[in-house]
Amino acid sequence: MITSANFPPEEGIGNFIYNMSKEFIRKGNQVTIITRGSSSKIKEEDFEGIRLYRVPFFPLYPIHVQIHGIFVKKLFSSIQSDFDVIHFHTPLPSPLKTNLPTITTVHTPMKTDTAKVELVNPFSVAVKLQGKISCLIESKLFKISDKITSVASSVSQELGEYGLNPNDVEVIGNGVDEKLFCPIKNKTNEKYILYTGRLSYRKGLFDFIECGVNICSRYPDINFKLTGKGPLFEKLKKIVQESGYENRFEFLGHVEKSKLIELYQNATIFVLPSHYEGLPTTLLEAMSCGLPVVATAVSGNLDVIESGENGILVPLKSPDKMAEAVSSLLDDENLRTELGIAARKTIEEKFTWDAISNKILDCYSSIV
Repeated sequence: MITSANFPPEEGIGNFIYNMSKEFIRKGNQVTIITRGSSSKIKEEDFEGIRLYRVPFFPLYPIHVQIHGIFVKKLFSSIQSDFDVIHFHTPLPSPLKTNLPTITTVHTPMKTDTAKVELVNPFSVAVKLQGKISCLIESKLFKISDKITSVASSVSQELGEYGLNPNDVEVIGNGVDEKLFCPIKNKTNEKYILYTGRLSYRKGLFDFIECGVNICSRYPDINFKLTGKGPLFEKLKKIVQESGYENRFEFLGHVEKSKLIELYQNATIFVLPSHYEGLPTTLLEAMSCGLPVVATAVSGNLDVIESGENGILVPLKSPDKMAEAVSSLLDDENLRTELGIAARKTIEEKFTWDAISNKILDCYSSIV
């Protein structure tokens, strides 16, 4: 597998690749990952049974991918005889010319990713400009791929902008470790609404805070917890301070996995207010822990939630509707329980790593 994601995995894409690799190994396959490294030399290591190559990466924008690609191609030419399939993971792995079967999994198309960037500072302007080059690299990657897959139906549709037929892009979904992220019987007494994820503009967190202030004004025993880092950390804290409900919101920053699982397991409701997603890992984690969820009706959320059956979907950028949905759950313990049970069942049936890895192995078989 060829990727730009960090190892050990720090977020969604790296987590996806790591868990797929572990499943492939468990099922009797050998896995090699080529990713970016911080050294000026190629380094090889064993990472939990995965053969891992860290290839030099220099952030010389906008030609960083091309420079990194020189090192990747040099390494690949010396080891490609070891492989049966090459699997690229976006964003921006280095395209390679090879006669081996190739597959690309798209987590978020660069055209969509770039379009969603809000021009709020010089860095965001640079990202917009870099996006044009990134889209060309991504288009080249699609042309050399024998099969293209995506993590969500919405992502498949977005690939139509590259001239691809969305019906030819197989949706494989995303996964979660249902054994780690599982419900518990005895929760703590604290009632709180949980958000987990990056604190960035596209996550809809201004809507979440507005919803939270609404709830705080009517439910004196409900608190809000947010995990994660990002550019909005201080701005969101300031908004909360000005609301007069500072003592009801807790910004936890980055939390370790064991703490994150505890937060899910003891939460009352999980809210995902995003304006855009692929198929969010955090949503699957919350549902796997048996939480009732409220999420915006966008992107991959629509692949997972059937509103009123295993969660509640609300319109995009609608904090009032979000607050109504949260209120309906706070007022009805039976509804919370029913949606939580159905959410867990959805994960067990469709979104375990075992199920997702089988889909990918089937894709490999179709092109080998």
